[in-house]
Formats: sequence, C-alpha cells, structure tokens
Amino acid sequence: MDEGVSRIRRRVSVRKRDRPSLGSGFAAPTAAELKPGDEEGEEEMVAGSRRRKTVEVQPVENDSEEDMFGDYDSFAENSFLAQVDDLEQQYMQVPEHRKHASDLSTEDLCSESIKHNKLSITTVGNFTELKTDEHIKNQSRHENVSIEPDILYDVPSSQVLYFENLQNSSDDLGNQSTKERDWNASSHKTVNEELPQNRIEQHQQIDDSSSKVRTSSEENRRKSLKEHLKSAMTGNAKAQTPIFSRTKQLKETLLSEEINVAKKTIESSSDDLGPFYSLPSKVRDLYVQFKGIEKLYEWQHTCLTLNSVQERKNLIYSLPTSGGKTLVAEILMLQELLCRRRDVLMILPYVAIVQEKISGLSSFGIELGFFVEEYAGSKGKFPPIKRREKKSLYIATIEKGHSLVNSLIETGRIGSLGLVVVDELHMIGEGSRGAILEMTLAKILYTSKTTQIIGMSATLNNVEDLQEFLQAEYYTSQFRPVELKEYLKINNAIYEVDCKAENGITFSRLLNCQYSDTLKKMDPDHLVALVTEVIPNYSCLVFCPTKKNCENVAEMICKFLSKEYLKQREKEKHEVIKNLKNISSGNLCPVLKRTIPFGVAYHHSGLTSDERKLLEEAYSTGVLCLFTCTSTLAAGVNLPARRVILRAPYVAKEFLKRNQYKQMIGRAGRAGIDSVGESILILQEKDKQQVLELISRPLENCYSHLVQEFTKGIQTLFLSLIGLKIATNLDDIYHFMCGTFFGVQQKILLKEKSLWEITVESLRYLTEKGLLQKDAINKSEEEIQYSFHITKLGRASFKGTIDLAYCDILYRDLKKGLEGLVLESLLHLIYLTTPYDMASQCVPDWMIYFRQFSQLSPAEQNVAALLGVSENFIGKKASGQAIKKKVDKDIVNRLYLSFVLYTLLKETNIWSVSEKFNMPRGYIQSLLTGAASFSSCVLHFCEELEEFWVYRALLGELTKKLTYCVKAELIPLMEVTGVLESLNQKHSSA
Repeated sequence: MDEGVSRIRRRVSVRKRDRPSLGSGFAAPTAAELKPGDEEGEEEMVAGSRRRKTVEVQPVENDSEEDMFGDYDSFAENSFLAQVDDLEQQYMQVPEHRKHASDLSTEDLCSESIKHNKLSITTVGNFTELKTDEHIKNQSRHENVSIEPDILYDVPSSQVLYFENLQNSSDDLGNQSTKERDWNASSHKTVNEELPQNRIEQHQQIDDSSSKVRTSSEENRRKSLKEHLKSAMTGNAKAQTPIFSRTKQLKETLLSEEINVAKKTIESSSDDLGPFYSLPSKVRDLYVQFKGIEKLYEWQHTCLTLNSVQERKNLIYSLPTSGGKTLVAEILMLQELLCRRRDVLMILPYVAIVQEKISGLSSFGIELGFFVEEYAGSKGKFPPIKRREKKSLYIATIEKGHSLVNSLIETGRIGSLGLVVVDELHMIGEGSRGAILEMTLAKILYTSKTTQIIGMSATLNNVEDLQEFLQAEYYTSQFRPVELKEYLKINNAIYEVDCKAENGITFSRLLNCQYSDTLKKMDPDHLVALVTEVIPNYSCLVFCPTKKNCENVAEMICKFLSKEYLKQREKEKHEVIKNLKNISSGNLCPVLKRTIPFGVAYHHSGLTSDERKLLEEAYSTGVLCLFTCTSTLAAGVNLPARRVILRAPYVAKEFLKRNQYKQMIGRAGRAGIDSVGESILILQEKDKQQVLELISRPLENCYSHLVQEFTKGIQTLFLSLIGLKIATNLDDIYHFMCGTFFGVQQKILLKEKSLWEITVESLRYLTEKGLLQKDAINKSEEEIQYSFHITKLGRASFKGTIDLAYCDILYRDLKKGLEGLVLESLLHLIYLTTPYDMASQCVPDWMIYFRQFSQLSPAEQNVAALLGVSENFIGKKASGQAIKKKVDKDIVNRLYLSFVLYTLLKETNIWSVSEKFNMPRGYIQSLLTGAASFSSCVLHFCEELEEFWVYRALLGELTKKLTYCVKAELIPLMEVTGVLESLNQKHSSA
C-alpha cells in the first residue's frame, strides 16, 4: 500500500489513542485540512478542540438495534459511501515517488481531495465522523445551546442516558484539553512545526497497528467503513444533535481560564488580587452593564482587602443606609461560587427583598454559570438539588434559610455551604424571627468549621456580643455617598439636627407658605408645602403611621396640587394605570386612579405584590415622584428619595425607635443623582422632649429572644438538635446553648434561673408533651446519664417546621378529620391548612360571615357542623344576641378565613373576594401565601406519620392550588420553569 496512505492511517491511529470520539454529526477540521501558515484554519481547529472538550458523545452501538438501512443502502452514485470509495481509491493511487514526501504534503493532498468532494472524514477506531458543508451552514443558523451536567435534573428520563454518556466522555478529556489550552496559548507556532513532531513521537507505538491494516483485504475494509458510516448516521437519527456557537464557546473558554487564574490567585498568599478582586474581568464588566457600577467606594476596597476577609474569617460590617454594603457581600459571594466552587446562602428579612435580589442576580448566574434559587413562601426544595458542576446561590427568607440549613445538616452536606451572608443582622434581636435566625447561625457554627459567615447592618450597637457569638471580626465606617441633613418641624419652624448644639437642634428657617383657610384645615402640618418644594423634579417619600393614613394623605395632597403636575410624563402615567388594570383583571383602586395622574401613589401591605412591584418600578424611573408609605418600605426594597418626611414620630400607636428612625431617614439621598438628602420629622409640641431624646440617644441593643420565644425558640431548637443528632444528651445540648447568642448574653438576660436549669426544664417539657423520649445510657452508683431521641410526633413537628404551640392541636384536627373527612369540596382540607397564627389575629365581620354561611352547600355545611359551628350561632353573633353555647373562638375565626380562601380558589379573582369580605387585597394575598406555606408544612408533617397517609396526595394537590391560585387545568402549565416569570415580565412591559 502506498506510503502516503500508510501515513494517513498512522495519523488516524494516533488520533484514536489521543482522544475519544466526538458525537455523531460533529467533526472538527482535521490537521490535514490546515495549510501551512493558515492562521484561520488553525483558529478553526482550536475552536474545534474546545468544542470537543465541551461535548463528547459515545459512539452509538447498533449490535442489538435494527439496521435502519438493511442489505441495500439505497444511496445514489454520489452518496456519502460512494464518495468515500472514490476518495480511498485516489489515495491508493498516489505515485511511489511520493513515499518520502513530507507529512505536510500528504496532508495538503488530503485537504484538497476532501474539499473537492465537499466531505470531511475522520476515521477514529471503529467510528467515523462526518460533517458536510451543508451541515456547517445549518449550524450557524441555529441558536446557541449550552449543555451542562446539571441539565440531568431538567430533561425527560429518555434523555438522561444521553447526557450521562456526554458527561462520562467529557471526564476523559482532562489531559487532552490541557494540551489544547497549551497549544492555544503558544499560537505563534505553526501547524507544520507541531504535527510532524507529534507523529514522530508516536511512530514506534503505531507500527504494529499499521501493519495489520495493510494486510487486511480491500473488500472487508470498504465494507467495514460502510458499516461504521451507517452506525454513525443511525446515531444521528436517534439523538438530537446539540448545536454550538463557536463564538460562545471561545468566550466560555476564556472565562473558564480567567476563573482558573482567579482560583490560583485566591489560594496563594500574593497581594495581587487579579482582574477584579480575585474574580474574572467579566464580573467587573457585568457590574457596569447591569448596575452601572464602574468603580468601588474606598471603604468597599478597604473592606474587601482586609486580612480577615482574605483569610476567610467571619465578618460583621456596619455602615449607614445607602452606603453600598450589599455590593461587598455580592463580590464575596461570587468569589465563593466561582473560585472556591462552593454553594452560598444569602438570608434576607422579607419575601419582597428575596424576589428583588433574585431578579438582580439571575443575570449574573446566567452569564457566569451558577444557579440562583429562591427559598421563600412555598418555594424551595429540601434538601436542595445536589449539582455536579455548577454551584448554587440560595436566596432565602429567615424561615426558609433555617429549613435549608436543617436539610443540609441532615443529609451530611453542610460542608458544601462555603459562605452564609445575613442582611439586616440586627433582626437577630426581633421576636420569633430573630430566634430562628439565631438558631440557624448557631447550627452552622457548631456543625461546619469551614463555612464563613458575613453579617451586615446599618443599625448595630452592641456589636461585641455579636462578635463573640459569631467569632467574627468587625469593620465599620460612617461613609455615605450623599450627605444627609436631618430636620425637625415644629409648627411653622424648621430646625436642623446638630449634635454640637446645647439641646441637639439649631433653628434653620420658617416655612414660607401661603395657605387658604380650607387648606389650613385640611393640611395643618403643611405637607403640601413641604412636598412641593421637591416634586416633580425630585422624588419624595412621606412615611405615615397607618395604612389608612397613607391613602388619605395621598388624596389630600393631590387635591391641592396644580394642574401642571398632570402634564408631567402624562403618557407614562397612563401606561402605569393601564398596566395596573392588566394585572388586576381590569380593576383599579379608585384612590390610585385619582393620584397617579399627579405622579403620587400610596405604598403599603394592602396592595398586592404585583401592584407594589409596578408602582416601585414607576417610582424608580421617575414616572411617580411621591410615595406615601408605611415604615415597612424603609426595611424593604431600596427606594431612595431627595427628601424623606416623617408624618409623625409614631409607627401605628407605638413611639418611634431609634433603629426605625435611622432606617427611614436613611432613604434620603440618591447616589449619583442627588448632591444632598434631607429628612424632616414633623412633631407636635407634646412630643418634643421624646423626639429630642430620640435623635440624640444611641441605637438600641440587640438581645436574644431564644428563650423569650418559648415554643418558636428554645423548644424548637432542642427538638431539631436531637432530631438532627447534633446533640442528644444533656451535656452536649448545654454545651451548644453556651455557644448561642443567648449563651453569650446569659448574664444580662437571666436573673432568676441559670442556663443549665432552663435547659433541663425545656427538655422535661418536650418529654412530657410526647415530642422527646428519654433513655438511660449509663448507670452507676453516683449518677444516671440520659440521652434523648425524637418521637414520631416530634419528628413530624420538626420536619414540618410546625410551631410547637400548635403541633398537638394540628395532630388532633387531622385525627378528627379522618373520622369524617368531607371531600365533596375543598373546604375541609382548606380549613386544615389555614394558618393558626393568622386565625388568632382575625376579627370576623359577622354580617358577611352569616351571608357567606347561608350560601354554603349541604356538604360544606357538614364541614362547619363537624367543627361545631352552626348557622344559628353565626346568625346570633351577627344580630348581637346573647349566646349561651360556647364555641371555640379560634375555630370560628379559622373557619371564616377558610371561607375567604375557598372563595378565592373558586373565583381566582382577588378583587371580587376583597369586595365580598371587605378585606384589603394585600391581606388576602398574604393569607393565600401563608396558607400555601402552611399547607406544605402540614404535608411534611403527615409524611412522617403513617396514620395520615390519606392526606399526602390530597395536600400535595392543594398546596399547588394555593401556590398558583389558578384553574385546576392551568396548574401543570404554571409548574413549567419560566412561565410565571414570563407572565410577570409581560405584565411589567405591557
């Protein structure tokens, strides 16, 4: 056989050993197709190498499959197989004098011949790859497809094996991909310098293989080649071929190389922080693109370069509101995700802030290759999906963050959590939510020594206690991008807050306003004068004590605004009104209908989440210039303003706290827009002394609520410690308690009992309640040591995250339901999943209650009868008659809320339900969200108790109905990833 053909076969044999075969239909340009010095060809080959690194598909085995072509191939004379035969004949007829020609000349011949036949063939062992010019053209027209191993969780089961093969083959490419990167890095070398050297090195290894090929018969060889071609084409017919963009692959490779450099940098002790704080330069570009951030503040740079940060020590940092705290946390999270390749948990106080952060970071996840997962309301998977390649950023509320940490500890995966970021760390001192946050952090500290904790807040005082609890370093700065000036308004006089002055304030000016008698009566606090100094050119926030006051103030201001305000951005305001109607089935709040044309709106929890989101977007873009709002906006989404006005020094009926005051006035001044921010607190003469103390005193201290919140605090903690086997005996549990925030503050908080006594009492209570069982583990003459294990009821309460104050009531309700569960309607199941805590706060409208009760069907009245509530009882309550028979108030209230939810699921229109029950639509939506979350909790509770097996399927479907609140036939559609997001985007851009 001709020596030129022999060389080709040797080269093919070398390829066979050098790399595994590529998926059918993918053929990178061979070295033989590259001309000497052809830089474009070399670039194409590098791109091909990168594609081979990305996708490697195992050859399709056809031994047990039906031959799709049979004995007769039915190919025309110019078919692939015919061209292959002709091509091989041409190679066999190469003149003898070409035997000693250079390898490059042979490659040129192959290239020309292949181009002539418009067919690229690379034979690799027992598999042949084909790529026609037509296929190349089609490939460029397709969209880019990125295949990740994590897609196994999202594809049908029929495709799982396909992607597993893809993953297995790509795992074998380590050495080859390293060679390809080295080759790409030294691109000044020419192809004809490298390939012959490769063949020389491999020459001795392939002699035997080449000899065997030369001795085989021509007929068998052709037949074998045809069979391999058919096998390859069969594979193409059976599997959908992914199409890859060369440009995208080059960008991803560059990003991957930058991340590798960043990983090496971050692991070294070098002072060189790389392109962008140990992150690829692409991260910097994305911050410019998505957030318009081109340069960090000096304090941010200082914080990120602290030794404690570089050494991954726990850190607490505190700055005034709007100082840019979140950006530092985001950079640290990206370092953990991209460079250290570990998961990250971010804990935020409210669902709205979680959703805002999900929206802000999802684009980074798509560009940089990590998952952003929401854990809020009824959303979140426990335990989270274990990813093979991409890492996850979990963004969670306080409650969901606790459940997530529990699930990671239970499955032995807490070590995969590299970083935990806590925003608004001061909330550790606020009631039951603070107790849950404390439990979460204490468990992380106890179970994982490699997880870093970062806490941030604008309102921290007793930082030393928090430092001791978290074993953390502390960084603080008084930096604020925009200067804030604080003012007090008493009657017509405005005073500036001045800490150097004798009583803390100095006179600034008299409010110059010409008020009519009518206006004086309507606006005694001169709100109209104060806001018109700012709007419409700048934005303004007016904080009001109550929700009703927000609406009244918004309407009052609009009554006295000039008609000129209606002309400001008139078209955009009409779009806002139109969009509000679109998301509310054509309904619109009459107050908003009157105020939005003036650029004014109210903002409080009475609005639905969709309404709030639309109004916030309109405010952020300047379409709306004035919000009248409650204090919740100060702790919620970031909506800064030129001027912030506090309508009164009260939140509801309670006097303002220093922390609340600082959060509200912190919204004044927009970085990059305003040169100064102003806050004005309006007060009456009677409140002057209290206000002067308010502006001068330090921030309130944080104190642990772990013991104060008995059932949601220490009892829940002990139950989970034993359930997760973190600590199972008295000594270990006491040792754990000493490491909590409460343990740090025990000398301050405990006056009568010691921490040991409280620990013993709590364990005794849980044992008596049947949630724990005590076992003797060591008997001696001196003492008996005990360990504890969790009972079935205890495990159900722990897994369902049920408030221990209600776990026995829930068990009793579910048990009673089994005796006569009414399934003719959803009412009975809805009652069982109506949150207990919301029922205890409910005050029914008895006339509406009676009207709704009288419209119940016989089956629905049976539900009420089973609960001991009759129409006669409700009628007497509505008419104010005396009632002799005692009925549990909580049951009556809970059934009333069940009516609201039941009506909502039937009508799926929150506006009509709001009118029927005379309830704010925002409250109804909160009730729905709470019921969906509690339904999920009850489901987990029932999964742990065999006797409640009947509830499992029923509650699973009910949870979906409560979560999506759509017609039953639409639920499968709502579960498709991206559908809800697309609907929201459609509404917001309509």
